[in-house]
Amino acid sequence: MTQATAPSHDKEIADSPLRYLMRADDEERKKWGKRAVELGFPTQDLRTRNHAVDLLKWLPLVRDEMKEAGLWKPPEPKAEPEIGKQTAKVIQLPLWPEAVRAVPNDILRSALFASIQGSRRYIKNEVIAAVDGVTIIFKGEQLDQSDLDVWEQATHLARSQPLGHICHFRVNAFLKDIGRDNGKAQYKWLDESIKRLIACAVEIRNGSRVFTGSLLSSCCRDEETGVYQLTLDQKTMKLYSPNNWSSVEWAQRQAMIGKPLALWLHGFYSSHATPLPYKVETLRKLCGSDNKTLKSFRGKLRKALDDLKASAAIVAWAIDSQTDLVTVDRGAALTDSQRRHLAKPPRRRKPPV
Repeated sequence: MTQATAPSHDKEIADSPLRYLMRADDEERKKWGKRAVELGFPTQDLRTRNHAVDLLKWLPLVRDEMKEAGLWKPPEPKAEPEIGKQTAKVIQLPLWPEAVRAVPNDILRSALFASIQGSRRYIKNEVIAAVDGVTIIFKGEQLDQSDLDVWEQATHLARSQPLGHICHFRVNAFLKDIGRDNGKAQYKWLDESIKRLIACAVEIRNGSRVFTGSLLSSCCRDEETGVYQLTLDQKTMKLYSPNNWSSVEWAQRQAMIGKPLALWLHGFYSSHATPLPYKVETLRKLCGSDNKTLKSFRGKLRKALDDLKASAAIVAWAIDSQTDLVTVDRGAALTDSQRRHLAKPPRRRKPPV
């Protein structure tokens, strides 16, 4: 969808997207409803009548685009209420489409969920490899890409309600959604993964923003019904600050189950609109590979990049024989938000004094 333009009728800019749509004409509401469907909202659930309950379900998917189009802007902040008169603030994850999973860039660009398969080690307050500007300190049983599947699905389910509230799911449906079979062994594996995510202690620092805590807060289950009760702490929102998370195409990721390096690369490159060249050795460190030799890792890297190309996550890749730099072309795999980011004019910097 091209950037939206304000309608021809002369009206003041609204102070919320809902107020704008409530007073807009039928054609304007249908236009934004159609855009919400393009972003993943179920067509059969779309309603564009002049009732708030019909608009609220799909509005979060297009609110930022409407803001960029100048159709609404938030009101001026009010003074802080007096002590004792504060009201509870609802803290909720972004409402991303069903076809993707949203993951913080600080996680995707690090070895927090390592590209390993098999044995794990216990890590005690070690600095985890990450891109420049991000520092991660971890304590707990080492996490891998299968644990990331669990965490991505948990946040996906929790996004529809305030953080801190209980999220209910059935174990068989959860396993199916992450591409796993049902059965006693898989139930046990899921329990162990959830325990790892609850028991770990993580500090993620990016500039002045610091997250400290576990990746999941708590989990209870009813063994008779198979229903789980999962909770994410409100601090999780610190990881989802604006422009610091990326959409990961879930179908593409599911096509690479059992290929940890391809899974890590898929997340890493999904977090870049225009990926910079990285040396093979740098990628080996960032993904947390346990390959002992660079030669062995380079061979597995080539295979993993072919897997990404086969899944349409990238259109081309190359490793320079002289510099050992890996270049990747994402092509049509860019998300709409990444395309909008690239379309923005570069910021004008003040000349040095």
